[in-house]
Amino acid sequence: MTVHHDADKAQPVEDVVRERYAAGAQAAEAALCCPIDYDPQYLKVLPEEVLERDYGCGDPSKFVKEGDTVLDLGSGGGKICFISSQIVGPEGKVLGVDMTDEMLDLARRSAPVVAERIGWDNCTFHRGYIQDLRTDVDRVADWLAANPVTDAASLARYESWKKAEFAANPMVPDGSVDVVVSNCVLNLVDPADRASMLEEIFRVLKKGGKAAISDIVCDEPVPQPMKDDPTLWSGCISGAWEESDFLAAFERAGFHGIHIGAYQQEPWQTVNGIEFRSMTVVAYKGKQGPCWDHMQAVVYKGPFSSVLDDDNHSYPRGERVAVCKKTFDLLKSGPYADSFLFIEPREPVSAADAKPFDCAPTDHLANAAGWARVNAGVARRSAKETKGADYSETIACDPDSGCC
Repeated sequence: MTVHHDADKAQPVEDVVRERYAAGAQAAEAALCCPIDYDPQYLKVLPEEVLERDYGCGDPSKFVKEGDTVLDLGSGGGKICFISSQIVGPEGKVLGVDMTDEMLDLARRSAPVVAERIGWDNCTFHRGYIQDLRTDVDRVADWLAANPVTDAASLARYESWKKAEFAANPMVPDGSVDVVVSNCVLNLVDPADRASMLEEIFRVLKKGGKAAISDIVCDEPVPQPMKDDPTLWSGCISGAWEESDFLAAFERAGFHGIHIGAYQQEPWQTVNGIEFRSMTVVAYKGKQGPCWDHMQAVVYKGPFSSVLDDDNHSYPRGERVAVCKKTFDLLKSGPYADSFLFIEPREPVSAADAKPFDCAPTDHLANAAGWARVNAGVARRSAKETKGADYSETIACDPDSGCC
């Protein structure tokens, strides 16, 4: 691929991207996408025009399940939305957000066609920016049509209305989404807006919800001359995250359980020796909150000698580790469940009786609750503590009961 050293990079990133994808909505452009193996059963009901205008690099819909509320960032012609619509079923809900008029028009005129073919209508498409999921641009346009901005006073009225309107009635409300998906879009966002974009993803997710993001990553830093090339930027090259930083960005935003859900072994493109490929990252929301001790423990099953979680709590293989109820519930869900055994106390601890749990990974031998914390972040919980200090039952095995 040729690198263009154009002065056009002074043009705002979002304008460059919008222009190229507006053209891509009119005529298919092969250079904007990677080959993707979608489940063919979900493609049968999609209009041919939607299939032709697919500019993705992965299939995040694989992480959607029945009944979910799904948000697709940069939904384009609607392909991932329409696939997700079939997966979530009539009880689920799918929202798409895009800033390109031509792509939105394609998605919106295709939605009734897909709805008729599958038997339910659960897709809604919004005009907006994925780094600001509060502001509905269509609502802004309607207000401005009725209240034109012509001077400083009318501008002040607009700013006041906008702030109040989208604080009270955001386009995507707080904690309203089970799964946020995106397909080859986040790399197109200006780096200055990426932290706010991830904060918005975190905001709209429910506790326990997840993000499944397919995007282009690179194996080396992209040099500034390539970043300054508008063709490379709008072509999903210059804005690519480095592989490790893509995951680290989700960690900085407060997610947990962050892992690589898919990774393209062969590079999609190589430019100046730098390999660019598709990767899907899955990340969960829900580790925030107070820690209470319900006398629960977990055992890491292996195969590694020990592992660290996102809060630097250590789990040595085969050891009973004391955890708070929040961590216990987290480890029973998401990507962790198959790696642990879960041990409840013989006598359940009520919320009223639970004591505060010190989740900090510190070095000390014991705390007031009685469990020992040794080896930087490991809080071992004895079987005697789980069963109760006075537990002294003797129960013989009855072969007829199948216990032996």
